[in-house]
Amino acid sequence: MEALTRKRKLRSFQPLWANTPDIRVSALHKIPDTSVDVLIVGAGISGALMALSLANRGLKVLVVDRRQPLHGSSLASTAMIQHEIDVPLHKLASMIGGEKARRVWQRSAQAVKTLSTLVDHLGIACRLERKHSLYLAGNDFGARALRTETDSRSKAGLAAAFLDPRQLRQRFALERTGAIESHISASANPAQLTAGLWRKAQEGGVSVVKDIEVTDMRSLEGSNVVATSKGGIIQATHVVFCTGYEFLDAVANQGHRIVSTWAFATRPHHPRPKWLTDYLVWEGSDPYLYFRSTPDGRIIVGGEDEDSATSFQDPVKLGAKSRTLRKKLSALLNIPIEEPDYQWAAAFGTTADGLPMIGAVPGFNKVYAAMGYGGNGITFSQIAAEILSAEILRHQDPDAELFAFR
Repeated sequence: MEALTRKRKLRSFQPLWANTPDIRVSALHKIPDTSVDVLIVGAGISGALMALSLANRGLKVLVVDRRQPLHGSSLASTAMIQHEIDVPLHKLASMIGGEKARRVWQRSAQAVKTLSTLVDHLGIACRLERKHSLYLAGNDFGARALRTETDSRSKAGLAAAFLDPRQLRQRFALERTGAIESHISASANPAQLTAGLWRKAQEGGVSVVKDIEVTDMRSLEGSNVVATSKGGIIQATHVVFCTGYEFLDAVANQGHRIVSTWAFATRPHHPRPKWLTDYLVWEGSDPYLYFRSTPDGRIIVGGEDEDSATSFQDPVKLGAKSRTLRKKLSALLNIPIEEPDYQWAAAFGTTADGLPMIGAVPGFNKVYAAMGYGGNGITFSQIAAEILSAEILRHQDPDAELFAFR
């Protein structure tokens, strides 16, 4: 039986997070109630934040997933939780207009702050740490572009400082023509974060069912009738697709591209600059390099993205990409980078303007989706939860138009 969302392999090999403790989420084998207020499809971090935003609201919320909870893309995240999106502010302004671009970046910054506060408030043990970020000049955006970007961010009320080569050399021992330093970022263990969010949502009355495919859906008389792979029927007032890069066929189009990316993690307590404890680092290059450290002293490195929906599955490429990333990082930090402890690869979806698509699905009634997250999966998941829960609860999110399907 065909699924309603595009089924694809989401990651390959062994992500670091798969072996961390406290990531089990209990899930039912059967649907407990066939009539619900909200049906959420997808039990990754997007679905978790969505479910949590609706928990304890007097709504009957059901979540289904074709896998076990958090066993899709969430395990492959490097969890660099940034307000800086893939498309720089000054470039996005030329694409969608200055005011809209500023609102997007401001909303992204607020989402990082909100998520950090939420984790603290709920007491979720996921090694979340607030970080500074360092955006290095590269072959795609050089020093001149970064100066322009710094000015654009400052005008939007987003604190940013341009660092010249001398400052970079003195403070970080890095040889680049420039960089932007900013302070609204975070990092975490994404598996523990997602599992913790699910547990809190379940405490709030949300039901989670695993190994269920959604195969068909019809909007009838102010409600939605959803068919499942096990022959069941669910009636839901609202349906929310939080299926990440397994796009809903009704809205999958040429505006979305699936690309491949690679990552690795070193052993704990790997030699590294002292300053890296407090920073996320990425560069304005294509392909680009990004990296951070963990509380136990690993270096997590990623990048070398490739415009292919399947390359991440190739074990030969995994080795070659890891060697390239190691070589680049070693040259940048001027220290030897040891053989990885973990290596993995994944697919992710992008859009031309770097913005996700969040909102009502055309042609359906009270059916919503969030997709096309690019390199800001966790940040955009928080924004999606805010926008879509507001819609379901009959509030108006002032920024909904910025991320709507287009």
